[in-house]
Parts: sequence; structure tokens; C-alpha cells
Amino acid sequence: MELLPTKLIEKDGEWYQVQKLTHKPNLDHVETVSGSADEYYTYSELADTRKARPQQRRLFFALLSDIYTWSGMPTEFLKNLFYLQYESYTFGKQISLSDTTESSVSDANQLLDLVIDFMFEWHVPFKEGYKLLPREQEYYLFQCCRHRVCMICGNRADIHHVDVIGAGLNRTHVDHTKRHVMALCRVHHSEIEQIGSVAFSAKYHVPVEGIKLDKETLKRIGLKGKYSSD
Repeated sequence: MELLPTKLIEKDGEWYQVQKLTHKPNLDHVETVSGSADEYYTYSELADTRKARPQQRRLFFALLSDIYTWSGMPTEFLKNLFYLQYESYTFGKQISLSDTTESSVSDANQLLDLVIDFMFEWHVPFKEGYKLLPREQEYYLFQCCRHRVCMICGNRADIHHVDVIGAGLNRTHVDHTKRHVMALCRVHHSEIEQIGSVAFSAKYHVPVEGIKLDKETLKRIGLKGKYSSD
């Protein structure tokens, strides 16, 4: 993933985002993919170029400790493994989380995402790392739903609807893409319904607004419904 210098320009009351490319684009490829070389869609994310934070380093090594406990693979080996995976993912860009690092907050977040993806995919138990996970990140909440892992304790989860589905309404007739959800185990699912979302959020220091999932993810986790795009 390449970071590109970007400028914001206002013209006639509208804002435009302009990027300076580091090389000549393949216009034939652009036209093949998007149908036009003049206008096309890209994903855009605001990069945090501040120096990587000590908290990110602590989380990284806490997660590696969890993987070591699960697999027996030495922490140094795991560190080099994920550094190499990051280098491959970013087409050769190197990363370091040392005190003298030049890597940014966004760089470190990409590295952490690779580790978290691995742990969810292989069902590695979150222990020490779980205490440090940034639960406010939508990405983490998405992964909890995607893998049916409770966002509070890490146990097997059900999908809790923040937007309450009325009594007697058949859930298979609901378009779940339009509703906010959270991944909670039976214990924490019951608790949030007993004490309410405000008290629940204060107790566990987590957001309770939930997130929306796309149709493919909902079907992947077995949440049947009547989706408008079907």
C-alpha cells in the first residue's frame, strides 16, 4: 500500500481531493477495471504520519506472546515473520517498532491488523493482548462479528442487534445490512439487556453503537435474512 501526497482544494463551495502520483498510471488497466480513464473510484484513508506509539509496540508484543502460548513458536521468530509479511503486503516497505523507529502510527496499525487477522483466522486465544486491544476501532468490532468472537471476553459469540427487532418479527425476513450489530457471548448478551447499554459501555469501556455488516459477511456468519440486494 503506497502513501500518496494529497491536497484538499475548495472550488465553488465543493471540496476536491487531489493526489500526486509517483509514477505514470496504466490508463489501459484503469479503463478496463472502471470503464473509464477519466473518472473512477478508489479507496481513501487518512494516514496518521505521527511516529508509532509505545502503546502499539506493547500491544504487538502482547499479541505475539498470546501466539507463542498457543503455538510454542518463539517471539523473535514471530516478530520477524510478521515483519516480513508486512514487507510483502506493502510491496517492500520495512517497519520497525523500536524507540528510534521512523515508522508511523498508520504503519504500525497495518502491522497490528496482520497479527489480529492471523489470530482470528486460526482461532488463537486472546489473553494478554486482549487487555490492550483497541476496542473502539471499527475494524476490531468487524472481526469479532466476522469470527463470532465476543468483543468483551473473546468467547464464542452470538450476534446482538443494537437496533432491537420487535417481538414476533421473523428474523429471516429482516434486512440485517440496515441494522447495527455487536458480537457478544451469551453471558454478556444477557448482561447488556439487563443493565442497559449505557451502564454496559461504562463498565467495559467499549462502544455500544454497533456496526453495520455487508450482505456477504452476514451470510458468511450464518445470519439469514431478506436482503434488498437479493
